[in-house]
Amino acid sequence: MMVIMKKPSISPKPASRKEMTHERIVEVAARAIRRSGYDGTGVADIMKEAGLTHGGFYSHFASREALLAEAADRAGAETVALSEQIAASVPPEQALPSMVRAYLSKEHCENIETGCAVSALGSEMPRQAPVVRRAATRRIKEMIDVVARQLPDWRQPGAHEQALMTVATMVGTMVLARAVDDPRLSESFLEAALKKLAPTDA
Repeated sequence: MMVIMKKPSISPKPASRKEMTHERIVEVAARAIRRSGYDGTGVADIMKEAGLTHGGFYSHFASREALLAEAADRAGAETVALSEQIAASVPPEQALPSMVRAYLSKEHCENIETGCAVSALGSEMPRQAPVVRRAATRRIKEMIDVVARQLPDWRQPGAHEQALMTVATMVGTMVLARAVDDPRLSESFLEAALKKLAPTDA
């Protein structure tokens, strides 16, 4: 479900070789942190996967934390962009249920590398550098806002609180569904949350 989105082609000028290389490193890192976690993601491994030498890292980033911050930002942006795309592809009344069903799908559960960065990395966030947490927090706020805008009572006092609850339930459910080694229990977590957030008989 949470696949990497195609970027809109709005660039006014061709990217330089260095900019393209920088983008490739960030793209690889955004997948790597979701796959292996922040602590399991090394600079050498990222550079190798990007087809580059370790020595070129510091011509693009001041530190490992700077790379992780950009990777967290990229991963979060992909989740927000996909959610917006899903919402825009269906009638307004179907937007939130469609987003929820996509998020709580078995496909998303099985594809952590291209999925939501919050459910993949949330438990590690308190131990990260401030710059990494700041980048992730900004995207989490955007995710909450996307959900809030799909609610019938958007702009009303209770909409933000409902969006908080919805996002927290979605993310928490995905964390638990991935954590257990019992496939049936994993599916049960997803089904229970779907029944509450996007009932098919509604």
